[in-house]
Amino acid sequence: MDTPHTQATLEVDSPERMQELGRRLAGLLRPGDLVMLTGELGAGKTTLTRGLGEGLGVRGAVTSPTFVIARVHPSLVGGPALVHVDAYRLGGGLDEMEDLDLDVSLPDSVVVVEWGDGKVEELTDDRLHVLIHRVVGTAGDTGDAVDDRRTVVLNGIGARWAAEDLALA
Repeated sequence: MDTPHTQATLEVDSPERMQELGRRLAGLLRPGDLVMLTGELGAGKTTLTRGLGEGLGVRGAVTSPTFVIARVHPSLVGGPALVHVDAYRLGGGLDEMEDLDLDVSLPDSVVVVEWGDGKVEELTDDRLHVLIHRVVGTAGDTGDAVDDRRTVVLNGIGARWAAEDLALA
């Protein structure tokens, strides 16, 4: 089992803050980076990716690629393209992912994979694994549900991430 070389836990209290976290994380990313996003439906994976796209300066609206499986967003600023993959409907491991040619895209792009656990780890020894957890509870004395609050755990795995301070994201 992989052991993270660096880890940070952040609290996010709104979709706007999740998107802002994506913009800040984009500043750490470079061509060849694999980002795995884990979280239940509606956790904020696509919202985070939208922020990554804004931070990377890519073309096109970043939306969930659920039905097309993968979308490529070319850079508008000379940086890496963003390859956004939704592996939710892909049942197999790396064999099924190979049909998407991610190994070809990876060296020149930032590849973000939603629902990639157990499917893309073999693409590279280095990756950023982002786990998004919904916060369950109530907000103060009002008793309102805390629907928008998330705990985000950033795990930098491999030598690529060993020197990164993810807490600054």
